This record gives sequence, structure tokens and C-alpha cells, in this order.
Amino acid sequence: MRLMDEQYLRKRFCGVYRKWEWLKLDKGYKINLKRVRRLYRLIGLEAIGPKPNTSKPVSGHKIYPYLLRGLMVNHSNHFRATDITYVPMAHGFLYLWP
Repeated sequence: MRLMDEQYLRKRFCGVYRKWEWLKLDKGYKINLKRVRRLYRLIGLEAIGPKPNTSKPVSGHKIYPYLLRGLMVNHSNHFRATDITYVPMAHGFLYLWP
């Protein structure tokens, strides 16, 4: 479990299958895929990646209109947009904005 936790902090995008391959092939442990999955749940680890059905709208949420529809952009700096990016770190998140 300690090895899995240390490797998880280095590579958070690896799921159960890749962690099983790493433990079995690289480290030489005789371990079952089901055991790795159970230990992942026990420790509370989860691979970072897109989850299923994230693009489906939820009923009850407000749908905002697209305000730039029909706008002809014919020169630079006609409109601006911004976004905040959340980067996961070992102890929380790092927030980036332009």
C-alpha cells in the first residue's frame, strides 16, 4: 500500500490496471488485479481523468444563453474570455489564471 501511495503521488493519472502492471512487472510482486482494485478503494485513491457522462446536462440546472451568437468578430480584442485552471498538487490545488 505504501508503494502504491508513493507511486500515486508521482503519477495520479494511472489507474488500477497500470498500477497492477507496475507492481507485477517492474517490482516483481505476485499480486492480483482484484487485490490492487480493493487496495485502491481502501486507501481512497482514484485516477485523475474524465469520468463517464460528464457532458450530459442535469435536470434543474439553468442553461445560460450563448451571448456571442451572431457577433461578427472583425478585429482583435473585440471580446475577451478568461478561465481558471485547477492543477492538482500533493496537498490541495494550484490555481492558474491568465
